[in-house]
Amino acid sequence: MSGVLPLSSREDEPFIGARNSAGNGDSLAIEMEQETSTSTSSGGSSRKKNSRLKCFGVDLSPDNVAVAMVYFVQGVLGLARLAVSFYLKDDLHLDPAETAVVTGFSALPWLVKPLYGFISDSIPLFGYRRRSYLVLSGLLGALSWSLMATFVDSKYGAACCILLGSFSVAFSDVVVDSMVVERARGESQSVSGSLQSLCWGSSAFGGIVSSYFSGSLVDAYGVRFVFGVTALLPLITSAVAVLVKEQRVIGQARGPNVPLGNSSFLKSSKENIIQLWTAVRQPNVFLPTVFIFLWQATPQSDSAMFFFTTNKLGFTPEFLGRVKLVTSVASLAGVGLYNGFLKNVPLRKIFLATTVTGTVLGMTQVFLVTGLNRQFGISDEWFAIGDSLILTVLSQASFMPVLVLAAKLCPEGMEATLFATLMSISNGGNVLGGLIGAALTQIFGVTKDKFDNLAALIILCNLSSLLPLPLLHLLPRDDSDTASKVKM
Repeated sequence: MSGVLPLSSREDEPFIGARNSAGNGDSLAIEMEQETSTSTSSGGSSRKKNSRLKCFGVDLSPDNVAVAMVYFVQGVLGLARLAVSFYLKDDLHLDPAETAVVTGFSALPWLVKPLYGFISDSIPLFGYRRRSYLVLSGLLGALSWSLMATFVDSKYGAACCILLGSFSVAFSDVVVDSMVVERARGESQSVSGSLQSLCWGSSAFGGIVSSYFSGSLVDAYGVRFVFGVTALLPLITSAVAVLVKEQRVIGQARGPNVPLGNSSFLKSSKENIIQLWTAVRQPNVFLPTVFIFLWQATPQSDSAMFFFTTNKLGFTPEFLGRVKLVTSVASLAGVGLYNGFLKNVPLRKIFLATTVTGTVLGMTQVFLVTGLNRQFGISDEWFAIGDSLILTVLSQASFMPVLVLAAKLCPEGMEATLFATLMSISNGGNVLGGLIGAALTQIFGVTKDKFDNLAALIILCNLSSLLPLPLLHLLPRDDSDTASKVKM
């Protein structure tokens, strides 16, 4: 899921959202690879040395740098996350329910990502299908945060600006995802995995940077200042668009090229929808998609744990910010774990191992709820940090294969649309899992100040993660299966 939803309520629960985070310290080190080529002529021979800068095993070409920077911006935009939470609570005086509605509202653009992919694939803007939309996305993001820093003073205005900012990130995410898919087509699982590692490693690094400064800037300068600084960050997305190598669409030399009333456009739109449906319903796309949805749709106890740690254990926002920093580093470590050891492992084995291990380790949250950790001399704070670190590493390592599989299932010509469709389905499963978890929380009688049955809820949610495993046969057996192209 191109996974991570900016400004969602789950981002305020850093040490319990076990399923969606990643990274690596060792693999982040950028390596220089010296290659010597020998050319021979009638007059003799000469040696030419070419230096290629690599990160996560991927050549840092201008295109790949652009992709990495867009993902970095997605991560570093977390700078404003704490500021938004404090702004809604302290400046607008919203209660928890209203705050949840406003922040949850920002997830809506991520559920209709196929629409952005369709627009990007079908409607060239000023002659380009990638560059122009990256520029526009960056400008919209800068506008949204500029308004938050200056004029917004109501919950409705804040909701609209947060929605606009989320939309700008979601659209740019679809555009760069399509670029990654284009590069991954026909490549091995290892190469495709390296590309995804570069993307999510960049995002995780951005998260580390923002986590370090987010709390201190709010304390020192206030939320409006943080919003103003954040407004500058989306402009990076607009700036790196010039690095994208893309040929101008022939015959579209001028103007925005949005022929909405043109019969040819309508015909093209119909053909694209038919093509998308044809691709999705093919067994080698549909069956893995079903598994991904069900794997993401298992119930979660994140919200209940957040209330427990804040209301019962008394964890402060400052401490939660530190935990978020730890999870950002752990997220980067998860990417490195996958890139270094798992990208050549068959998908079925990865899902089986990470799901079973995650279920077992997820049970450690029961220790925190029952206080068993204190009996072993481990404070609640240190146990929460250690627990979040381990679960986040495992979480990101298990989510990376989803991205690799989705990228390799996309046929030529429908990269942005189909990949966005698959990621929206994954996001939809995650949302469904949250709703099921909320219903179970209600059934178990867990409230903001009553946690008697929280341990039982955690155990049930963790065990439910094992339910999709009998459907592992829906996934491709090996890399040769994923490398097969969808026939249109």
